[in-house]
Amino acid sequence: MLQQSENNGEPDANIIDRWSENHIDEEVTESIANQNDDILEKYLDDQKFPFVELDGELKNIVGSFKLLPVMMGAAKNLVGIKELLDAIVKYIPTAVGREEDPFSALVFRIDHDKKFGKVSGVRFFNGQLFAKDIIRNKTQDKDEKVNQIKRFKAGKFEDCSTVGAGDIAAVFGLTDAKVGDVLGTGNLVPHEVKLNSPLLTVQVKAEKDNDYPALAEALSILSAEDPALEFEWLREDKELHVKIMGWIQIEVIEKILEHRFNIKAKFDDPTVIYKESPKTIAEGFARYWMPKPCWAIIKLKIEPGEPGSGVIYSSEVSVNDIQKKYQNEVERTINKALKQGIKGWEVTDLKITLIEGEDHTVHSNPGDFIIATPMAIMNGLVNSGTKFLEPIIWFRITAPDELLGAVTSDIISMRGTFESPSIQNEKFTLEGTMPVSSSMDYPVKLSSRSGGRAKIKTRFHSYVECADEFGVTKLFKGINPLDESKYILKARKALTEGIKGW
Repeated sequence: MLQQSENNGEPDANIIDRWSENHIDEEVTESIANQNDDILEKYLDDQKFPFVELDGELKNIVGSFKLLPVMMGAAKNLVGIKELLDAIVKYIPTAVGREEDPFSALVFRIDHDKKFGKVSGVRFFNGQLFAKDIIRNKTQDKDEKVNQIKRFKAGKFEDCSTVGAGDIAAVFGLTDAKVGDVLGTGNLVPHEVKLNSPLLTVQVKAEKDNDYPALAEALSILSAEDPALEFEWLREDKELHVKIMGWIQIEVIEKILEHRFNIKAKFDDPTVIYKESPKTIAEGFARYWMPKPCWAIIKLKIEPGEPGSGVIYSSEVSVNDIQKKYQNEVERTINKALKQGIKGWEVTDLKITLIEGEDHTVHSNPGDFIIATPMAIMNGLVNSGTKFLEPIIWFRITAPDELLGAVTSDIISMRGTFESPSIQNEKFTLEGTMPVSSSMDYPVKLSSRSGGRAKIKTRFHSYVECADEFGVTKLFKGINPLDESKYILKARKALTEGIKGW
């Protein structure tokens, strides 16, 4: 089986079928044709393709991450293992780097060993790595020290002093590493391929209050191991939240917590993850100059961006007004400051420009602009106002044709849209999009309505604007930068527990 990869978090196409030796079936041929104009032209003319031609193009497409091979089998019964190994050799690109080149690698898995602690599985594409080296985590923009390097062999660790291009090894000491982190220069490391986008968030609670610290640690471990699970620990509110794809993931996490960590946990009902985006062009201003010593004055221009554009930052301010090191603080703080907007959700699809500001030769200190930036951003978002963005999923429904009217009515009532259905062999196939918020329980409803005869496939499609009446505003977690006095005290670590309630 092959699965189309995603581009910048956006899925390209559908899951397609299988290939086998000296034969590539019709659906795989169609998917290959969709990636190559020359083959597409021949395919539309019903021309036959030599296996060698299609197989060669398939190798190129897999190598460029436009298609991802998905193999089915069972290791216990040795079913599909030979085919899996053959496919790895044939279709998965090998490292082409050199040991004398700058170091470059990718963290592809995280494990936790009882004896060694956190273990980072690393694939090396360029250069060499030695034990005790200090390496750059390019993704997180920080340095970390390598304590030990070991190779994987027959399910056990084997000591080694160095690894290089083409190797896979276990690296110890990378305490903050996550799956997908690029280490070193990033040369020859394939671009990020993202298969899943969490669409729901759920609060997790320990059944026993004294299990709270252990539950937080367990969720941190699981989040590091699984890139599809995002853990958020709101320490001030003593809340633990995880971002997930769906209900099944909740059941899996619950069982893992119980059997692996001996923790019984409760999960609240999940909430759809909305986002925010500015409505209009506005300016945000912050003056952080009291209590001394401090000095950071900035003015930001905030503009709505194109859908899916994310966050675009630029500066028009001279280094004579704000030194470069302080402008770097502003840029580094932008993404963190946008984690919560005025509606409580992450803010995206916007342009932020630093248009005015000043530092002070005596009073400005490192960190002052880190404190001022969130205040200016929140001030600008209040001035611009924000709109809700809600997650939309693509669906394909196949069901008996007598259910067509009922299904289309369901989709309309869920604020969904659909294309003209195709009908064949007394069954219809319907494709379209619908909001996650109105369709979370629809697969169960559809199965019940059809007596199990209907099938539905879904995947994340995009975030689109929705009316305020369909969005959900949530409370700001922590201290809002709009409450400047309290926020500054907190940022300067001067807000005590006794003061926290005022």
